[in-house]
Amino acid sequence: MQPGRNFQLLSLILLALPLSACTIGIRPGTVSVGVGFGVELSPVITQFRPDRGEGSYYRVGESVRFVITLNRPGYITLVGVDPDGRAYEFDRFYLNPGTYTLPLASRQVQYTLTYPLGLQQVRAIYTNTPTPGSVRFEGRIYSDGLNSRTSSYLQLSGAQVRDVSDTYFYITQ
Repeated sequence: MQPGRNFQLLSLILLALPLSACTIGIRPGTVSVGVGFGVELSPVITQFRPDRGEGSYYRVGESVRFVITLNRPGYITLVGVDPDGRAYEFDRFYLNPGTYTLPLASRQVQYTLTYPLGLQQVRAIYTNTPTPGSVRFEGRIYSDGLNSRTSSYLQLSGAQVRDVSDTYFYITQ
């Protein structure tokens, strides 16, 4: 092989290594990337975003709502990750196929924003069976901890069909 060809091959291999644990799915209007979940994801959540749009701004004390679309019935778990890295589960519910604004008005719940200020990540996890109540998200997330915890959550759920979708917004004063 020629020296230039060896360099190109090495470059391609080095580029492929970080992507080897990725699942990239393209859906109409969205691109989802599942990194290191260790489980097969099915395209069930076709839309998940804050009501003001991804990357929007909300003030402390305001309520955030989310728009979610599912193409099959199942269970949703919502997990938040605060700017300080604290992860927590803040809702679970069952939905039929369709588009919804969360929280559902019938549940008389609000997602009211509090400190800390900054980037707020939210993950919607879909399973076709209910996850045991003993399986929960709590504590600090470091590096790729959210993905490894999500993988464990999905494996412990026992669900045969599962999907994950992420969104984000900012909390300001």
